[in-house]
Amino acid sequence: MKDLIDPIDLSVEDVDTILKLAGKIMADRPAYAHVCDGKKLATLFYEPSTRTRLSFEAAMLELGGSILGFHSADSSSATKGESIADTARIVEKYADIIAMRHPKEGAPLVAAMHVDIPVINAGDGGHNHPTQTLTDLLTIHETMHRLDNVTVGLCGDLKFGRTVHSLIKAMSRYENVRFVLISPDELRIPDYIKEEVLLANNIPFEEVEQMEDVMPSLDILYMTRVQRERFFNEADYIRLKDSYILDHTKLLNAKEDLKIMHPLPRVNEIAKEVDNDPRAVYFKQAEYGKFVRMALIMWLLGLDK
Repeated sequence: MKDLIDPIDLSVEDVDTILKLAGKIMADRPAYAHVCDGKKLATLFYEPSTRTRLSFEAAMLELGGSILGFHSADSSSATKGESIADTARIVEKYADIIAMRHPKEGAPLVAAMHVDIPVINAGDGGHNHPTQTLTDLLTIHETMHRLDNVTVGLCGDLKFGRTVHSLIKAMSRYENVRFVLISPDELRIPDYIKEEVLLANNIPFEEVEQMEDVMPSLDILYMTRVQRERFFNEADYIRLKDSYILDHTKLLNAKEDLKIMHPLPRVNEIAKEVDNDPRAVYFKQAEYGKFVRMALIMWLLGLDK
């Protein structure tokens, strides 16, 4: 039985299998409309979510399955003090697969250790977000037709941004990938990512504060919001929240085939004027999330044969 807790739980071959299956689903959605008949997905979301939760639910419904779960800790027995392990044990009796989001790092792993059904990490604190990573990889694959030989600019909150941490881990396994890390000093990538992923694997990277300085070199610009919910005090959030705002002016020297991505939600780090730029793929990226989660659910349940 397989779980997905960390992006590197999937081998490069596993990722390739899932992305190919997502492509097949996109090409012939009716063929997959009953693959999960009789199967149930439990969405255990202890933290608010729009895209991740709804895309998981849409994915299971489009596969013919059904859904159950909760959308906040307040609507679960966590308010009564029930442990994650006990909640998972109970939900296992009602569902075939679990997708869990939790503000504490490691919570989905705890759940996975106590049940015999697949558990998917739908985001744990500032740690990992592996299904967003699969979404990002599918977006890059579909829009650029490759996952190697790219320069990826990651901009904004690189300290707390779990989507950034997960994407670096995943893309570091492909050939000739280079990272440009754009952030204020206070929001730089954590040392463990630099040391255990980038330096340990001799992945080229540079850290800069000015987006404009590196824009001409980028194949992908991955924007992130400064996350209010990860800050310990409001003053630091207010000081840093508008560090980077992407607009037409900042794109003047960018490549014509640049891909602008964002895991969403955005606040104001991408100006609305950029939405109509053909290089902006972040809304398409959200759509890809549903298809890659359909493929992942099938793969984890052994229904991809």
